[in-house]
Amino acid sequence: MVAGLVGAIVCFTGAGASAEGPLKLADSQLEPVKWTELAGWTADDHLAAFAAYQTSCQALRKTRRTDDGGEIHAALGNACRNAMGLRPRDAHTARSFFEQNFQPVRIARLGEREGLLTGYFEPIVAGSRFPSPEFHVPVYRRPRDLVAAGHKPGSVAFPNKGVRIGRRNENNELVPYHDRGAIEAGALDGQKLEICWLKDPLDLLAIQIEGSARVILEDGTPLRISYDSHNGYRYSSMERVLIERNLISRQEMSTQRIRRWMAAYPDEAAKVRATNRSYMFFRITGLSNEGEPVGAQGVPLTPGRSVAVDRLHEYGTPFFIEAHLPIENAKSVSPFGRLMIAQDTGSAVVGPARADLYWGAGDEAGRLAGRIRHPGRFAMLLPRELDMIAAGRHMPLPVPKPKIADLEVKKQDGKGSAKPASEIEPRKGTPLPGPKPKISGPEVKKQDGKGSAKSASESEPRKGAPLPVAKLKIAGSGVKKPDGKDRANSANGGESAAGKPAVRDATYKPRNVQRN
Repeated sequence: MVAGLVGAIVCFTGAGASAEGPLKLADSQLEPVKWTELAGWTADDHLAAFAAYQTSCQALRKTRRTDDGGEIHAALGNACRNAMGLRPRDAHTARSFFEQNFQPVRIARLGEREGLLTGYFEPIVAGSRFPSPEFHVPVYRRPRDLVAAGHKPGSVAFPNKGVRIGRRNENNELVPYHDRGAIEAGALDGQKLEICWLKDPLDLLAIQIEGSARVILEDGTPLRISYDSHNGYRYSSMERVLIERNLISRQEMSTQRIRRWMAAYPDEAAKVRATNRSYMFFRITGLSNEGEPVGAQGVPLTPGRSVAVDRLHEYGTPFFIEAHLPIENAKSVSPFGRLMIAQDTGSAVVGPARADLYWGAGDEAGRLAGRIRHPGRFAMLLPRELDMIAAGRHMPLPVPKPKIADLEVKKQDGKGSAKPASEIEPRKGTPLPGPKPKISGPEVKKQDGKGSAKSASESEPRKGAPLPVAKLKIAGSGVKKPDGKDRANSANGGESAAGKPAVRDATYKPRNVQRN
């Protein structure tokens, strides 16, 4: 914990993540700030944010946590109790609720100032209950032989990261599951897993990236589907492959250009799609056009107010996000300061300052979501009953540095030389260290070929021998530098190809994952 401008910055290393206390956010740093330091805080529509927050509270009050997140979960539940009886009539009243019940705390990955923002939406595509030459791309539900190590087969809460995913072979060994190439070639045929059929493989890929969709069937019935599980492979960008193989130039890259190329070269398109080995499975969530898709917290998402975050955060946590985003068009950015609620997650949403912003359904929402891949600052709103100082006491701290008087440094030949201790004038009120015995040098006894130095009390100094300048030991902070690996989700990580409203050059974000 080191001094900050307005308070303490609490650093959480890997060891800190297992310490006692409510805040167990590995590889993150927290800094309490004032409301006035949040750019755009007073100008935001807190009434809209409060409505989304109350939706989360309905789910939060029905769940209990007994694991490491139990204390912060309970604190969020107490704040929800204060909110459920309120009916604020204006943004000022809603803002007062958040200011009275929460404290803003800047959060970022250790050593970083900003996080990464992306966007997602709900695609609306045409489909059919039955296969035909027009509708020939199946949307599959979870296969019965898909296994997550440590989880019961068919478990509702399928993990989206951190465990081995596969299938059991004839020797009951867990082996990798079928990849995209095998599944598109018919590996799941005959298992009656088809939910519906689509026209275009690119429609399926867009749905798998976004995590949910509205499929409009032949008779007009809207079939709502959401992400259920995955085959265990990491996503890789099809757009990048098209560019690297000189099949489509970066300047030409767009959803429509990919569609035309895939229609013109179906065999080559299948090979390109197979380079992305990941594959998502879905479940039916409704038969209505009304409302928004349900996020991982189990509540309907709110366009412009719901965010998907790393599962290290608690659902229902408010975040105030500051950035400059291309909201109006792709050619310019404008200040963005908005209070948003954590109601969803995704396997590519990784890190303490990483969020996917939900923008709604349809093509316009898709174009907006596709434009966003920008850095942003995160302020997490923590319930006031959580004591930041008490949490910091559980963190491993470095050995205190010794207090010494200011050194007067003379520059000689471009180098600084500190005055000897005897020439330094202590500041008033500074305690003087006790006198150290003068040591002329260790007297060494040789025993069995090894040198053994006498202790300071046994050595007698020579008269007039100069004293060496004492060296100071400075304790390390215990913070590891990033090793440069697995940083695709940092603010500078990854590239976004121009003009891709529906399918983006980014890791997949299956987000409707039910997690307890």
